[in-house]
Amino acid sequence: MKNIRYAWFAIVLLTFGQSCKKDSEYLNKQPTNTLSVEATWKDPNLVLSVIGDLYDRYPDFQTIESWWEFTDFDEAFASNGGDYGRHQNAEFGYDNWNWWDYGYIRDLNVFLKRGQEATALSEADKNRFIAEARFIRAGVYFELVKRMGGVPLITEPMEYNYSGDPTYLQHARAKESEIYDFVISELEAVKNKLPNSAGTQSRATKGAALAMESRAALYAASIAKYGVSTGQVSLPGGEVGIPASMATAYYQKSLQAAKEIISDGQYSLYKKNPNLSDNFSSLFTDKANNPEVIFAKDFKLKTNKVHGYTINNQPRSSAEEQQGGRLNPSLNLVQSFEKLDNTYASLASVDASGNPVYYTGITDIFAGRDARLAGTVILPGTQFKNKTVDIWAGYMLANGTIITGDNFGQTKKDVLPGKPGTVQVVGADGPIDGLEFSAQSGFYVRKYLDPATGSGQIGTRSEVWWIRYRYAEVLLNAAEASFALGDAQGAADYLKPVRDRAGLTTALTAGDMSLDRLVHERRVELAFEGHELWDMKRWRLADKAWNGNAMSVADFTNATNIGVAARTNTQVFGLWPYKYYNPGDANDGKYVFKLVKPSKVTAAHRFRLGNYYSLINQDIINRNPKIVKNPNQ
Repeated sequence: MKNIRYAWFAIVLLTFGQSCKKDSEYLNKQPTNTLSVEATWKDPNLVLSVIGDLYDRYPDFQTIESWWEFTDFDEAFASNGGDYGRHQNAEFGYDNWNWWDYGYIRDLNVFLKRGQEATALSEADKNRFIAEARFIRAGVYFELVKRMGGVPLITEPMEYNYSGDPTYLQHARAKESEIYDFVISELEAVKNKLPNSAGTQSRATKGAALAMESRAALYAASIAKYGVSTGQVSLPGGEVGIPASMATAYYQKSLQAAKEIISDGQYSLYKKNPNLSDNFSSLFTDKANNPEVIFAKDFKLKTNKVHGYTINNQPRSSAEEQQGGRLNPSLNLVQSFEKLDNTYASLASVDASGNPVYYTGITDIFAGRDARLAGTVILPGTQFKNKTVDIWAGYMLANGTIITGDNFGQTKKDVLPGKPGTVQVVGADGPIDGLEFSAQSGFYVRKYLDPATGSGQIGTRSEVWWIRYRYAEVLLNAAEASFALGDAQGAADYLKPVRDRAGLTTALTAGDMSLDRLVHERRVELAFEGHELWDMKRWRLADKAWNGNAMSVADFTNATNIGVAARTNTQVFGLWPYKYYNPGDANDGKYVFKLVKPSKVTAAHRFRLGNYYSLINQDIINRNPKIVKNPNQ
């Protein structure tokens, strides 16, 4: 094996915490050549470069590096011609979300073997590198199991002996529960071998191991508890499906891991800005002493590690380049944010008699809501980079006639009765149906948009990080596990600080606790963070909410179903503001709103039972006949 060579990835692909060298030295270093295994494992800086590559290969679904994936379900509309098909395909493919990278697992296993054999490193460096690789490997198996179910569990590098018989390399799928057990046990084994440092956020720490353990155990518990509602989503060998009898133990493990983070006291909710909406938005962009971030994929300007999320999604009218506007949050999501008195309410566009509701200011319709709404979504009339976003769909006349345009900020002459001259007839950001990059849902995204000057320029881009684990999720995990274990008051107590930060003034009681409430809380707190698919799958709600049934305006005007976890959510709707024009009338100059379904939304999402676990490609099965197929496909 001495001829195995590691590529020296000397540009470390993520910003590391305190170790070996300063962050900036790694990110600015240029590659020179390749080094032998022996040379690499004598120098902790070189080993760090290798493990930096292993970190960077960690798989994510729905991230700031792939904005379009946030439009696959009901959180947002894709205002981009090449992505309209996401709203026009009724069924999700069975191969959606699949991932099967045993080359990556082999590289991790080889790294671990070399680390265990290394003699030139200090014990402290050696132990940390080994613990980090085990942390990454646990995360990789977690990513595999939540996509594929049970997979072959391989923890040693396998070598072909060129005998002509490869059958000894073929492994059957482990049970789904066995993969979760492996993930949890690995994280338990390494947590105390990793730094217990809240200031280290892009390398594995004790907090990151516990956060992953809490999430993984919660997923396993949910599948065991709620899988009884989809009994046909299972395999007789346990490769898919977890017995209900295992739920309690997994919930206990999830809660214990969360409690360990909480009691340690190193992490806390981000609370730097007295404006609660701005505070929530800043949580995702502030990298200076951010106490909430536990584990993140980092980026750095003036390296090859930057991204274009802000370029792609900045408000079009104030864009630093002629780019932006692609990710339009849906009314489905916006209306989920409750009122400050803990009640749900539709965004009233008409009164009980069907007459328009008139609003003096364009933002008034959103007043008195959870502060996370304006921290997640750019609402009409609000600002980004100190510039007001110009979202309004046109003029509405007294007889209901609409005066509008078909391009950004278009003007027309002599179109308003009694008012000769040229006037702007539509916002500089739209919404204009079918016009790419306009706010076709009536909204732009705010979460993860970089407020720094230059972040919306092609030549600069953004270094905002992608947060994989944060403290608020730990509290939500603890709440859900507590509720499942019969402690409803404990669940309410864990939710309280998260909701307090959002400006919700009435504490929830034990009697308020339900699965619906917990689902709601994760939906609004964790929107655009890559949780929705996996949460809906583990709760076995995906086939119920994404049921293939078309939606109508009535689904949004009926407030009774807003907080229902299993409510139909198959098509993206929007909310468009209009300026009311009726000179002499008391409502002249006010705003009215219309619920709309963008014309590019032509199909209703249908999540089939076969989508709970992704397709294992036939070429994988051909190479290894011991692999059994996933059910219902």
